Amino acid sequence: MKLRCPAPFQVFLLWFAGLGAAAQFAKIAVPFGQVRDAFPAAGDDIGWLLSLISLVGAVLGVVAGDVVQRFGARRILIAGLLLGGTISLWQASLPPFAMMLASRLLEGFSHLAIVVAAPTLIARVSAPQHVGLAMTLWSTFFGVSFALVAWVVLPLLGASGIAVLFAGHGGLMLAIALLVTLAVAEQPHDSGPGHAPASGIIATHARAYLSPRIAAPAAGWLFYALTFVSLLALLPETLPREEAAWAAGLMPLVSIATSLLAVPLLLRRLSSVAIILLGFALAVPLVALGGILDQPLVFAIALFAALGLVQGASFAAVPELNTSASDQALAYGLVAQTGNCGNLLGTPLLLAVLGTQGTGGMYVLPAALYLLGILAHLILAHRRRKMPI
Repeated sequence: MKLRCPAPFQVFLLWFAGLGAAAQFAKIAVPFGQVRDAFPAAGDDIGWLLSLISLVGAVLGVVAGDVVQRFGARRILIAGLLLGGTISLWQASLPPFAMMLASRLLEGFSHLAIVVAAPTLIARVSAPQHVGLAMTLWSTFFGVSFALVAWVVLPLLGASGIAVLFAGHGGLMLAIALLVTLAVAEQPHDSGPGHAPASGIIATHARAYLSPRIAAPAAGWLFYALTFVSLLALLPETLPREEAAWAAGLMPLVSIATSLLAVPLLLRRLSSVAIILLGFALAVPLVALGGILDQPLVFAIALFAALGLVQGASFAAVPELNTSASDQALAYGLVAQTGNCGNLLGTPLLLAVLGTQGTGGMYVLPAALYLLGILAHLILAHRRRKMPI
């Protein structure tokens, strides 16, 4: 049985799939103290429960894009949701730590399948004039999911514990898989003119990395991801205690608000890449001034507002720069790869700079990375202008 659902419903359903994928991180990160208590013998290895998912995406992001273009985004999304839901339900039994680690590695494949297939489908089911808005909505899935788990789900669960959280997450993933099966039709996964599916992992990576259209969104996303999570974790610690709590809550919310409100308006007059460049260009002086002037909270909030432009426009840039479904799938896979690399390396890199250069280094490094993001986009834009039409 197939439901005849309007495009906006399908877009929101696919966005909910993204919320479920982000919750694969949030269900460990947000109640991290409870997770540590559940595995007291794990010691410092407990951190691997969070990072193993990123490792899968960092290694196999582009491969996932190739798999999506070969087998179809809807099929891969449903498989990812079913795998993730089943694993989460099993995790509710709180198995021994080694088995829990193995399940998180498998969950990484589920997460990667969802974050590559879902935005590919969103770009295909949306009307051309609404693609930018739809992709901007998609860009908020990570922050919204973390906020819901922290401010809604955990308070509702109270003392029920993480087992109930895992079980509820698993049930939600399976329910979304059923709805996607009923409501979302498979979209054509053509390879586009002159772009036959690549043969082999090396050829697939070469095609993705060497294309100034496929690689552009991911190139900027790398420098964004290297700083976003790390600043979200470490910047509040530099503020007075009464301001730290405000900063931790407001920074991601301001970023989401900018993505949802400002990016769709700017897309009416500017290209996605121009908005990304604007976001990085605003972030450079903001992060620098944050280290100089005695208003760190104000500049922290303003910085994340500027980063919201990069967040929303980076996902909108994928369908804007790539018209074929196969190129879009590879682009989203590459975004997943560079994003996971940024999540893996960003916090250790910033901590290393803090340890050697002090607090000042925490402001210099992000500014330098944002300048590199601008440079990367300018170089790729120059290469696109030289491409034959």
